[in-house]
Formats: sequence, structure tokens, C-alpha cells
Amino acid sequence: MKTKFIWPFTLAIVTVLLVTSCRKHLDCDDNTPLATVKVYATGLNNPRGLKFGPDGNLYVAEGGIGGTNSSGKQCDQVIPPVGPYKGSTTGGRISWINSAGQRNTLSDQFPSTIDALGDISGVGDVAFMGNTTYALITGAGCSHGVPSIPNGIAKVNANGTWTSIADMSSFLKANPVAKPEEDDFEPDGDLYSFIVVDGNFYVIEANHGELDKITPDGKISRVADISASQGHVVPTVVAYYKGNFYVGNLNPFPIKDGGSNIYKITPGGDVSVWATGFTTILGIAFDKQDRLYVLQNTTGNQFPTPGAGSIVRVNPSGTRETITSGLSLPTGITIGPDDKLYVSNIGFGPIAVGGGQVLQISLRNCSCDKKFD
Repeated sequence: MKTKFIWPFTLAIVTVLLVTSCRKHLDCDDNTPLATVKVYATGLNNPRGLKFGPDGNLYVAEGGIGGTNSSGKQCDQVIPPVGPYKGSTTGGRISWINSAGQRNTLSDQFPSTIDALGDISGVGDVAFMGNTTYALITGAGCSHGVPSIPNGIAKVNANGTWTSIADMSSFLKANPVAKPEEDDFEPDGDLYSFIVVDGNFYVIEANHGELDKITPDGKISRVADISASQGHVVPTVVAYYKGNFYVGNLNPFPIKDGGSNIYKITPGGDVSVWATGFTTILGIAFDKQDRLYVLQNTTGNQFPTPGAGSIVRVNPSGTRETITSGLSLPTGITIGPDDKLYVSNIGFGPIAVGGGQVLQISLRNCSCDKKFD
């Protein structure tokens, strides 16, 4: 059975009164913003997933600058209007940002590709296992104009060189999902985000619609075929919370406000709808207070639109608050050791090469929440 947050009218009134009284108690009126936003770093090329490393610095995956090479008839191409792609074996990048907000390059030797609509992909996300950095390569594979490099996971060395540990392009081709979308199909996949849980990697693939497990030695297995029960919903991001995986989805275009969900996936692969009513989800993160932050790329428009992104906080009771809005094509979110939110902004679009940003969002404790039995 699908579940979602449904609150009786009387309970909604009680919740409003609680939030109002909490604001007054903290000397916060109704016009007090719940967050303060500032630009933390600039000069990024199509920034995507981001995480803090064991050294305390913030690492940002970047789509890069695209390429010019076509793989022609070497393999199946992505059909128009998205395809064909043109790629390069270099141009994708991982940057690290120090506490002063200064950007530094870890490596710019990753593949990068650009589709016929101008969207660029390269490195989709970063993760850490111990002191080692890993990259999620999503701008490679023959269908992306980079036949010599597969999409997958790479181990990154301190000097910027890297080694592929998992060929997900081959896995996706050999293990099709139950309900692929023929009119929107990427043969090499669209790997959007990954995390480390109990010594293994877990990857969300958006185009085919699946959650996959990859061991440190590169063995790949499917945890859940999301397409089988949910269809072509374009799952994008994954978080792990109290023994289960939580996945947000983008949904196909044109955008339908409220058409994106948070899905709960058990370790055994059971998929259920956990929360509904979101739009174009490209990031999720749980904080220490069990609150979920949902990054929405665009609301109120049919297609991705600068200035229409926002962050919604879901409290443990299920109540929701818009923390901030007016974001420009945001593509990733993480929570720092300082409990502030960090967001990849201007993650794609005409000025995203060199114009990408990381935003730092400081939260104000101007709301309260109560768990109802």
C-alpha cells in the first residue's frame, strides 16, 4: 500500500498554533526568515553532488565543460531531442573548497559530455570510504561520445589520477529494468547520486530507474528496480536513514507541481511512497533532529527555470516549511559539520560553466515541531 502524509483539519490547526507560539517564544515573528543564504564558493562548472570529506573540506562533483567527439555508429545513440551526445575524456572535474570558500581542483581529468539540448554531465557525485575519495562518473560511455570510458565508480588519488572500480555501463546493458522508457532512454545510464553505507556504495540511476549496490571491489547488484512498481519516475537522489533508503525523484518533463515523491526502499528492495507533493527533487538530506530537507530544482514552471528552486523541510510529525526559495537551478544538497546546508546552485544552464556556485544556508531556530501519537 502506498502511504503519504495526511493530516486531519483539526490537527493542522493545532500544528499552526504550536508553530506560532514557538516563533513568539523565540522572538521570531511571521516575517522572520527561517534561513540566511550566502554565496560560499564560485567558479564551478555545472556543480552537482557535494559532500564534506574527512579533512573537513567540501568536495563538489562537476559536470564540467562538455566535449566535441561523437561516437557515431559505434553504438546505440540517445534519440533526439536529447541526443546525440558529444563527449571528451577530460573536462569533468572534482573541486574542493576550504573553510574560506576558496575553490581548488582535485582533478579535471574526468570525462564530460553535452547533449543536443546543451545540458552537460561529467562527475555526478562524490563519496568517501575512509580517507579515500570516490567519484560517480555519469558523463561517459559510448552513447555519450566517450566509448573508451564507462559510466560507474572511480577511486580518486591525491594527485588527481583515478581508477575505475565499477563498470556500470556494462551492468545496465546486461540487466535491463522491467519498464524502461523507450522515448527517453540512455543506454549507458544517468547515474545521479551515491552514498556509502556499511562499507558498500549505493547508486541511484535516474534514467532506467534503479538503486544498485556496489562493493569496494566493484561487484554490482541491484537492490531495487524502481521502474517495476513506479514506472518512469526518474529517481535522482538517495539518503540512508534508520535502516532504510530514501529516494527522491525528478519526474518527467513538463514539470507537474507536486508530482515528485520521497520513496522508502528497504534493504530487501521493497519500494513504497513515503511522502508526496514535492516538485523536481534533486537533493535530500536528514539532519540530527530527524528532519528531512528536500531540494526542489524548479516549482511553478513547466521546465527548469532560474530563480524557481527551493528547499522544503519535513519535520518528524510530517509538517512542512519552506526554508528558502529563489534558488537558481540547484542540483545538490548536503549538511555540513557546522549544521549548515550547502547547495550546488546554477548546476546547469547557459552560465553554469564557470558560473556555478555553492550556497551556504544558515538555519534559524524559529519553528518547533511535536510528534503526535
